[in-house]
Amino acid sequence: MGTDMHGFIECRWDRWLDEDDREWFRAIDLSHLYNGRDYVAFGSLFGVRDTVSFRPLADHRGIPQDASREVLATLETWGDDRHGESWITWAELTAADGDEVSNEVDGCVHEFRRGSDGRWTMHGRNTDLTRFAELSGLTDPRQIYSAGSVFPENTEWPDGDRLFRVGRLRRKDVVPDSEWGAVWSVMRTLANLHGEEGVRLVVWFDG
Repeated sequence: MGTDMHGFIECRWDRWLDEDDREWFRAIDLSHLYNGRDYVAFGSLFGVRDTVSFRPLADHRGIPQDASREVLATLETWGDDRHGESWITWAELTAADGDEVSNEVDGCVHEFRRGSDGRWTMHGRNTDLTRFAELSGLTDPRQIYSAGSVFPENTEWPDGDRLFRVGRLRRKDVVPDSEWGAVWSVMRTLANLHGEEGVRLVVWFDG
């Protein structure tokens, strides 16, 4: 059974009040912005599923005591079918070191593409596995999907203006804009209005 993430982005609108009187409100349901299932991302952010690759930024903090009424009401409907509750502010996300390297080699092969400036940038993980299989000579689907456990770190397969490589992830690689961009965009916009400490992501998991 797989694990999925659920939650809300919250913000504090009443910024003219004293800190102790400010109230959190639901801004948007996370399901409108993200519906992926990336365990390395879940682990690097909240310590769920993948607890090895990175130190979690917000490990099982629980639901905030001052969570919005809408969030608390939604949680009531989940009962005991949830776990891994946590939260993280936009301030904490922006302060994280995106270039921090993972503790172990990624099981997926990484695809890099060369830009017009000649520099290589990461395009994705386990992308175009048909072409990778041709270059690597692998035929077993299990090995193709977990090439990082088959080949030594830094093994490379050049392919014109792209390159396949076995290696370690950077923290920012596990939450790419292609999957998380909508979440970061909404949080960034709200933070511009209400401050970086006035916007947070509240989550829980099932499965």
